[in-house]
Amino acid sequence: MPRQTGGRPPLSRLRTTSASACVLILAVTALAGCNRDQGSSAAGGGKVGIDLPRSDSDFWNSYQGYIEKGVKAGEVDALSLTNSQNDIGKLVSNVQVFTDQGAKAVIMAPQDTGAIAETLRTLSEKKIPVISVDTRPDKGDVYMVVRADNRAYGEKACQYLGEQLQGKGKVVEFQGDLSSINGRDRSEAFKSCMKEKFSGIQVFELATDWKGDVASAKLQSTLAAHPDINGIYMQAGGVFLQPTLALLEQKKLLKAPGAAGHITIISNDGIPEELDAIRAGKIDATVSQPADLYAKYALYYAKQALAGKTPKAGPTDHDSTIIKIPNGFEDQLPAPLVTKGNVDDPKLWANQLEKKS
Repeated sequence: MPRQTGGRPPLSRLRTTSASACVLILAVTALAGCNRDQGSSAAGGGKVGIDLPRSDSDFWNSYQGYIEKGVKAGEVDALSLTNSQNDIGKLVSNVQVFTDQGAKAVIMAPQDTGAIAETLRTLSEKKIPVISVDTRPDKGDVYMVVRADNRAYGEKACQYLGEQLQGKGKVVEFQGDLSSINGRDRSEAFKSCMKEKFSGIQVFELATDWKGDVASAKLQSTLAAHPDINGIYMQAGGVFLQPTLALLEQKKLLKAPGAAGHITIISNDGIPEELDAIRAGKIDATVSQPADLYAKYALYYAKQALAGKTPKAGPTDHDSTIIKIPNGFEDQLPAPLVTKGNVDDPKLWANQLEKKS
């Protein structure tokens, strides 16, 4: 009888095959389990694209220095840094390059918070988390916004000027770009506070688009029409400080606090030059934006995003509060008022920067 080639295989071969299959299944299962473990441990890896928003501001140049230091220390595996130079078109293009290069997370600081929505939508579709520094995009998903409470900037400036001027006088306000959430927050809060608490102060709102030369030109015109200006609020000392001081010195209007004709000046940023100006009696106060913390927590949240961790609203272990916003979360970092009384506080980032330099 010819050997049977079809039908049921011999029992011994069936057992051998079954055993082999079991071994194979166990191996695959073990490999799958191993892959899951590797996935969870490797979730914190991946390239990070970092776009710097501009290089015409001492504040942002300081932020860049902190970012570069963190990258060098291995906080994240970063692609080559780009700088969009306050140009939304360049930012969109730079982000496209990041995605082409395989970025798994992006850190940006969009200066036009309305025009970045489409780019954020694209990144969301690609499941690439975004950390937005200093500005909160109007629309589009973000993993985390790292910024201070910018409404508090305007309120602190209003309160300080109102008290120093005893509720009377004329104040010039250098408004940032109102297409930016920061410019809007500071301007709206300052205006609301002045109207509610210091109605005896007349405010001249000067739109500047965050440009120092524009602010200086408009201040000169305002001083010509109103030589009794006795207060100035600069929404960004990094771009407004030097041209403002230069103009006031030229017109012999830069007088020490307490002297007749002194113009009370409060700024925002907290750069070393502002602190030096406070010490020298050239300006009176600033609200310190934490450039060091902006960089530190931008990199930190990029790592958290890559690790697949979901933020939670509430107080943090670094003296800030995370809030839920319509398109993600926001870590509102502390931003203290700096005056003659605390200008030498070693906790201020600008003082730490000076010690390292």
